[in-house]
Amino acid sequence: RAAAASADMTAPLINANPVVHATKQRTQRPVRIDADNDEREPIDALEIFEHVRDITDPEHPYTLEQLNVVAEDLIEVDDAKGRVMLHFTPTVPHCSMATLIGLCVRVKLLRCLPQRFKVNIQVTPGSHSAEAAVNKQLADKERVAAALENPNLLDMVERCLSSSPI
Repeated sequence: RAAAASADMTAPLINANPVVHATKQRTQRPVRIDADNDEREPIDALEIFEHVRDITDPEHPYTLEQLNVVAEDLIEVDDAKGRVMLHFTPTVPHCSMATLIGLCVRVKLLRCLPQRFKVNIQVTPGSHSAEAAVNKQLADKERVAAALENPNLLDMVERCLSSSPI
């Protein structure tokens, strides 16, 4: 499991020639000035997308957005219930980095979102040959915690997030 994710970076690339897509224009949200208002601003799919779009792919020097791995329309947010569902689409159906990509997305959102949010990360249905296994690993809190205790895996996650502004 973790061995596949921490594979030697000199190994042959899983997807040697990925398609690089244009990125979506960044949107500036208006800043609310009414300081007397204690109402919190709801979190929506665009905000989640803004958090994950710049994560670097573990295999290429491109962002998850540039590779079409993440997209705003694959994110669902229920702010009132504190739930986020994010689907991501690996560039190839046999991508061995899918679990690592999902782990990077989870870590980024855990660092950025209020603790009231439950984050569910899954591969887009039909996009990966081992979809059920990848989803099971990403949903298993103990496996995620164990993975983050592995210094090599944590280093890879940090490298993917390092170009991504927090």
